[in-house]
Amino acid sequence: MKLLPQGMAPILGGCLLLTSIPNAFAYQVTTPASQPAPQAVQQSPEQLRQLVAPIALYPDPLIGQILAAATYPAEVVEADKWMQEHQGLTGDALAKEVDKQSWDPSVKALTQFPAVLANMSQNLAWTSEVGDAYVNQSQDLTQTIQNMRHLAKDAGNLRSTSQENVTTDGDTIDVEPVSTDEVYVPEYDPWEVYGDALPVFPGWSPYPGLYLDGPGIGFGLGFGIGLFAGYGWGWNHWGCDWHHGAVLYNHDRFVSHGRTIVNRNIADRNSRHSTVNNFHGTRMNSNHFSHRGGRSFAGHAASHAAHSLHAAANTHSSAHVFFHGGGFHSGGFHGGGGHGGGGHGGHR
Repeated sequence: MKLLPQGMAPILGGCLLLTSIPNAFAYQVTTPASQPAPQAVQQSPEQLRQLVAPIALYPDPLIGQILAAATYPAEVVEADKWMQEHQGLTGDALAKEVDKQSWDPSVKALTQFPAVLANMSQNLAWTSEVGDAYVNQSQDLTQTIQNMRHLAKDAGNLRSTSQENVTTDGDTIDVEPVSTDEVYVPEYDPWEVYGDALPVFPGWSPYPGLYLDGPGIGFGLGFGIGLFAGYGWGWNHWGCDWHHGAVLYNHDRFVSHGRTIVNRNIADRNSRHSTVNNFHGTRMNSNHFSHRGGRSFAGHAASHAAHSLHAAANTHSSAHVFFHGGGFHSGGFHGGGGHGGGGHGGHR
């Protein structure tokens, strides 16, 4: 066997090394991209039931406003604070000032229902999770609302009254107000009204006027909406498409442009095309999508967001109930055992 001349071996070895380097670099670049994309954790059926329980028996357009506004939790806090600072405004004067604000139309719409808006601000972690579920699981969320309505109906707690019409179209239950000028918001115990008891949403705090400590459903608060009808965010602009799992705004599917709630469906698609430059960031997002304390990333993040948003807005306790734009009326009550009367109260 002939030996290589002295000095040739190092040169040949160097050539072999240089030849192998591109393959090594290719391996380093392609390996991260070949990793499976992180999967966003979805809300479980039980968690979705907890989320929709407080609102599933509300009129359809109001549910549409709530689901849409929940994707703007910071604006919900801001609007609630603004309402508390402008309690002297009522009727058209209130509507004109609300119309000037930069809030999303859904948030503006909820100023017609200040107690509902205040409840969303008070229970901001819940609100943020509702918004997250609408952005990422709208079909599951809206179907859960329908499922809960069927449970309430079977329990004798959902049927037509003098305040609202409850109609069934196939498997779909629609709830609409009887009056075109006034909407009654039902009050009930969201953890008991559906028959079998539900686990209470973590940290949930019942808001005065929207919670009934007992069986059945009450109708204590009626909100005037007629004066808001002429605005682009008024009552008649909202609805729910139960068949396609969507909120309707001006007869089209509502699409949130809020920056607080992340559309994880888009984020997951983008992550599949990530390179080595953003691989570490993708791994971080995957960790964030994991369950924390029994709930998904949305709930964990919302608990921190709620504290930060309230602190930033310097909101105060919503221990009192206030009403704008047409005042309120005291309605009736119905539960599994029948109907009761309801006298009028409050002021116009």
